[in-house]
Amino acid sequence: METKDIHYNIRLLKDGEEIPYDLLMLADPSRSIIDDYVKRGKVYICESTELIGIYVLLRTRPNTIELVNIAVREDMQGKGIGKNLVLHAIQKSKEEGVKTIEVGTGNSSIEQIALYQKCGFRISGVDKDFFTKHYEEDIFENGIKCVDMIRLSLDL
Repeated sequence: METKDIHYNIRLLKDGEEIPYDLLMLADPSRSIIDDYVKRGKVYICESTELIGIYVLLRTRPNTIELVNIAVREDMQGKGIGKNLVLHAIQKSKEEGVKTIEVGTGNSSIEQIALYQKCGFRISGVDKDFFTKHYEEDIFENGIKCVDMIRLSLDL
């Protein structure tokens, strides 16, 4: 794939390869929560000359998959890589034959909410107090306390 003069490849993380926690923790500050879904999901990495992005797909229900973490290295953000990762996740979900792909993000994650909607997702619900119940430390983004999870979905 190519975005703004950057050539990169997206591939499944191989068994035995080191899990890139530094990237995963850009999108999720809880190592224990990350460990849980990485064990159960499929981890895709985006690499050029080095690792620049990541996402995780997790089967949640019959015919449903969730994009549980998507992150792009901070110095590579704003170049369209995140959008291509979301589109790649949608394509992989279609290939797995699922009917719906879901994603959840914080109420304070304004850019991410916009990105998902640009990729065709629609807001499907709100998990009230998700981040205050499941994370020990407060999370702030864009000057907003992250309290609720905004749920979005896309029918494939």
